[in-house]
Amino acid sequence: MLRKLVNPNRSFCTSVQSQRPWLFIGLGNPGDKFKGTRHNVGFNMIDAFAESQGIAMDTVFCKAIFGKGIVDSVPVLLAKPQTYMNLSGESSGPLAAYYKLPLNRVVVFHDDMDLPCGVLRLQPRGGHGSHNGMKSVIYHFRGNREFTRLRIGIGKPPGQMDPKAFLLQKFNATAQERINVGLKEGVIALKELVAKGVEESGRRFNTEQKYKHLKVADNDDMRFRQSD
Repeated sequence: MLRKLVNPNRSFCTSVQSQRPWLFIGLGNPGDKFKGTRHNVGFNMIDAFAESQGIAMDTVFCKAIFGKGIVDSVPVLLAKPQTYMNLSGESSGPLAAYYKLPLNRVVVFHDDMDLPCGVLRLQPRGGHGSHNGMKSVIYHFRGNREFTRLRIGIGKPPGQMDPKAFLLQKFNATAQERINVGLKEGVIALKELVAKGVEESGRRFNTEQKYKHLKVADNDDMRFRQSD
């Protein structure tokens, strides 16, 4: 059962070796209707990380389902905004402001059609890439784009399919398997990020994902040829 967090203890930010916490924000749409859809992989990444670290997502704060824990002696805050995707910043902005976090301690997880399904990328800064949730987040960060993103590839819609319809579809079995593998790899990368920072962890992770990208493409090409 979720409980409303009226006045969370801000001292959490400095309670462990005076370290600033990391704030991980997963983007998605609330409600059973959207569970398992491509647009909700940001939520899935939060859930996977929370489960792996034993962090309970059992409170509501700043319009988000919220949890907090300690990872390798570092405080970590987890949030899934419940504002619907296009208004994600209405939760993300107040969360970062409440904990007085510089944006280099914020990581936003979101779906990305420009990456193959199941391929992830850690990016220390950037634009919104026409992603409406990211547009809202940037707006509520007062236009500041200097925050890390974990981009989670969902692939492109086939043929002339409407991208909006594609985003709100659920994954087929093959795609879901790739996403599940990607989420596990994302958990490992995020643990390393907490311990070593974005730059060091991102270099290695992105290289691994780049070669994974080529492997996925090769496997798809092989299956296509075998089907001819």
